[in-house]
Amino acid sequence: MAGFLRKLLPKRFRKDGLTIPVVKLQGAIVAGGGPFRPTLNLANVSPVLEKAFAMKDAPAVAISINSPGGSPVQSRLIFTRIRELAREKQKKVLVFVEDVAASGGYMIALAGDEIIADATSIVGSIGVVSGGFGFPELLKKIGVERRVYTAGENKVILDPFQPEKEKDIEYLKSLQLEIHQVFISMVRERRAGKLRDDATVFSGLFWSGTRGLELGLIDGLGDMRQELKRRYGQKTKLELVTAGRGLFGRRIPGVSPVSLEGAASGLATGLVEAAEERALWSRFGL
Repeated sequence: MAGFLRKLLPKRFRKDGLTIPVVKLQGAIVAGGGPFRPTLNLANVSPVLEKAFAMKDAPAVAISINSPGGSPVQSRLIFTRIRELAREKQKKVLVFVEDVAASGGYMIALAGDEIIADATSIVGSIGVVSGGFGFPELLKKIGVERRVYTAGENKVILDPFQPEKEKDIEYLKSLQLEIHQVFISMVRERRAGKLRDDATVFSGLFWSGTRGLELGLIDGLGDMRQELKRRYGQKTKLELVTAGRGLFGRRIPGVSPVSLEGAASGLATGLVEAAEERALWSRFGL
């Protein structure tokens, strides 16, 4: 009877301990996605974030990040959404780094009021990278003539089937520098008063959690469970927040059913994208 009555009380008056919502953000940050490859982007993340921040009695939201980076646009959109929800719901954001929060992954981590990582986590890589392949001689070897018609002299800039042009490279680098400056501004603003004056911080290098703490990129070393219990009491409970479920209990990824042909095409595309994601992880030895 006493247990039943206790459940009727508002959570803040119970002695069961606080419940802290946990959101896991894992994977490469990619704008698109499909049924064969889950992706980390605003469309997929936003519903889970909103659900976590809607827990009224929680004083904070814990976000676990494990990402080698990816799209700077999606990284910034996720960062912005977290900060909007934190202000709207007046909750503290505690970010915990797992294996890696690098490049776009670290950009998202900046949304935390505090960033905590394991001593062996990888953090940083504050820079911008673009990559691709060139095939200017391939078509000649296989006897294929490529025909491209454009309106606008720069419409085929950086075409992989044409030799590289110096002016194209210079233009790409100018874009990279602009994006890099946005990233640097975000770091300086969010880590104000904590960041060490070190020329390597914005060079694109990445570091262990221990070195990241020395440079002011993170606030402490530790793991989520122990840190939350230390802050909010040993009875603190962690509740993993996940996406909603459909009629038969399956998670709804936000994609529509695909045809057999579409499935085959999606599988092929997914294999290519998986290789690209593998390359992102490999940069950090993972």
